[in-house]
Amino acid sequence: MNLDKVFTNNEAWIASRLKKDPDYFENLARGQEPEILYIGCSDSRVAAEELMGLQPGEVFVHRNIANMVVSIDLNMMSVVNYAVSILKVNHVIVCGHYFCGGVKAAMQAKDLGILNPWLRNIRDVYRHHKYELNSISDESERYNRLVELNVQEQCMNLIKTAAVQKAFRERGLKVHGWVFDIQTGKLIDLNIDFESMLAEIIEIYNLE
Repeated sequence: MNLDKVFTNNEAWIASRLKKDPDYFENLARGQEPEILYIGCSDSRVAAEELMGLQPGEVFVHRNIANMVVSIDLNMMSVVNYAVSILKVNHVIVCGHYFCGGVKAAMQAKDLGILNPWLRNIRDVYRHHKYELNSISDESERYNRLVELNVQEQCMNLIKTAAVQKAFRERGLKVHGWVFDIQTGKLIDLNIDFESMLAEIIEIYNLE
């Protein structure tokens, strides 16, 4: 790719924004008040704002391989705490996608070097749900079901955090689990029962 094209595209984007609203960038510079924290995959095919039809300033975004919420990942935990406690978002979305390369890599019995510690978190999800997953004979179906289960487990990891628990008590913050179907472009709500999940684990993970 010729990177000069990126700067040409940027100039065209600026012109299109200013044509619609001459004060667009002036208003953007005043600050952000997003309602949503979006935790998604780093996959280059999955652009957070674009697939949701949202604009700059409307969603706070964190992306990593396979949309993981790992408690010892200081980058992730800093994003969660900043978005929930400072920006006061009201929705936290974990969004996976079908045919995720990170999930597929975790399903392989293979040494992947520095990726091993990261992928082990996904392999742990497989271990927790191995009876259901092993009962699925079609490899693609099993693969995409693990994508869904991984989203569910990462939502659970969010619910275990003090910032999310506090925001739920104080203003009713909700955690959502979604999957992006890369073959159709559709967003699928997995209908995570946030309050039931919280009630299920609160005896152990209550950080009040």
